[in-house]
Amino acid sequence: MNTTPTPRIAIIGAGPGGLTCARILQRHGIAATVYDHETGPEVRDQGGTLDLHEENGQVALREAGLLEDFFRISRPEGQEMRQMDPSGTILIHRIPEEGERFKPEIDRGRLRDLLLNSLQPGTVHWGHALKTVDGPAEGPRQLHFSDGTTVEADLVIGADGAWSEVRRAISPATPRYTGVSFLEAWFHDVDNRHPDIAELVGPGSAAAADGERGLFAQRNGGDHIRVYIIQRLPHDWITAAGLTNQDTDAIRALLMDRFRNWSPRLRRLIADNDGLYVHRPIHALPVPHTWEHDPAITLLGDAAHLMPPLGVGVNLAMLDACELALALANHETIDGAVHAYEKTMLPRSIDMQHLLDGRAEDLLSTDLPDLATDDDQ
Repeated sequence: MNTTPTPRIAIIGAGPGGLTCARILQRHGIAATVYDHETGPEVRDQGGTLDLHEENGQVALREAGLLEDFFRISRPEGQEMRQMDPSGTILIHRIPEEGERFKPEIDRGRLRDLLLNSLQPGTVHWGHALKTVDGPAEGPRQLHFSDGTTVEADLVIGADGAWSEVRRAISPATPRYTGVSFLEAWFHDVDNRHPDIAELVGPGSAAAADGERGLFAQRNGGDHIRVYIIQRLPHDWITAAGLTNQDTDAIRALLMDRFRNWSPRLRRLIADNDGLYVHRPIHALPVPHTWEHDPAITLLGDAAHLMPPLGVGVNLAMLDACELALALANHETIDGAVHAYEKTMLPRSIDMQHLLDGRAEDLLSTDLPDLATDDDQ
């Protein structure tokens, strides 16, 4: 790539996609700077567990030179999946085979640390919240950050998630509420403090649904379990009830009433949590989402194709990152690389968007899809 002696590549967002892209670029001798709005890597909890698939997420890690490191710290036992009915009867129990590596689990925080520690010192610039992108279409582009600083870049890569600021520069699309809401509950030191829940969930995941509501529980590292309480509700259902996210006891009472016909054992996944519930309404981009080619801006991951959480998000983000980095390494110009990347990424993401459009409802179905084995997830 020889557009300039040293092309200035700015990656917005230090999530798995952005960090994977930076890592693979650096392995090919291409410098990139990652800008993230958070003030540091330990500012907040990074979320739950992820399953990295053999055909996409693991492909990216192999190109990043990190696949064996991933296998050493991942949890292959996390591939176990239990599906139940509201009475707590197990309908499907999938146990991974010995040595199975199709989609091992890893905590988001551990994956982020793996990627961060692989980068050259100073790659990530923390505390840089992007406000706007401007400049001529052919570049260079100017990035304006909330702290008043401005940076020029020959290529801006939007890896900044669902509410991407980079996306605004090339697309008017904004995420829409799907009508399905998650409420996240945390359980700590589960083998000692919550042994019944630990036994119920097992080493992997457990799910149940009745058509209107559902539960999805995941074992995380460090003896933690996260439970996602899934409901079809208005986006503002908590405030409409006269409550705030801090009103744990009142929210718990509402939930216990809504799940009143479920087994007492499953209801403990709602009632015995440690700390606050975390509200996570599910959004998705309009289908299909695309944009006019821009020679100095492109998108990857949720910034490009936010979809319901059905097992594809981080895997597609990392595959996007891998393919974009390799395109930049193998093309003479940035524009040519972006063209080549989008020629593959956009059709793939559009196909997946169509496949998953409206399927947040599947999370409530009595034949809840098996997130551990469903081939189209």
